[in-house]
Amino acid sequence: MTADILYCGDTDLSGAACYLAGLMTHAGWSFDYLPSHMPLTSQQLAAPRRLYIFSDYPAAQVQPELQQQIVEQVTLGAGLLMIGGWESFHGLGGDWDGTPIGKILGLQISTGDDRRNSSSPALLTAEVAAGTHPITQGLPWTASPPTVGGWNLVQPTTAQPLLTIRQFGDCRVSADGLLTGRQLAADCGLAVQSHGQGRVVSFLSDIAPHWVGGFVDWGEQRVTAQAPGAPAIEVGNWYAQFWWQLLNWSARAES
Repeated sequence: MTADILYCGDTDLSGAACYLAGLMTHAGWSFDYLPSHMPLTSQQLAAPRRLYIFSDYPAAQVQPELQQQIVEQVTLGAGLLMIGGWESFHGLGGDWDGTPIGKILGLQISTGDDRRNSSSPALLTAEVAAGTHPITQGLPWTASPPTVGGWNLVQPTTAQPLLTIRQFGDCRVSADGLLTGRQLAADCGLAVQSHGQGRVVSFLSDIAPHWVGGFVDWGEQRVTAQAPGAPAIEVGNWYAQFWWQLLNWSARAES
């Protein structure tokens, strides 16, 4: 029986992939997993999926004709999610710019290295339009925005930005403990759009360390989860809620 989700990338289940795999297992999603070093084959696309996920998975691992098959499935109503990383978007070896999948993200993807790393605070904040969106609703983006450590720099074209990464620099702590600084950049953190009957989502930071930063611990409570064949994870409840909402919306399962 074909699983609802095809998840490709994030090295392997013993490493970074344990985060998304654990969250999907906890939520009851069925998925097939393909590690980053293994190319996608026509066998994995033999039956339609509800959602295709690429995260730190190089475009070179998906032949153009197979990418076109996925685009056709998205047109018919499947979801497509790309999560940021060194081998996502352009990255350092992702090279999704100009590909059939890259073209339906609704983003201008760089033709050169688009990685951004930040040692200073980089807050993940919501756009005004994000307040009632099913992916972002019900989370304290204003009262308690999480931090991230890195992201891919893109420019939305037709996609709607929902989250912004605001990087601050020249930060100082005063004698009374107050943090001050100036905003250096405001880059896209999350963007969505429709393609035919399908939904396309781009998250520009990562789901796993190190780029995920403090976002992985976002929340006042802890959530533990474990996928078969993967180590257990422990994350913040707001982080987990965000990803569950994102998966549900992408795969049209929010009802």
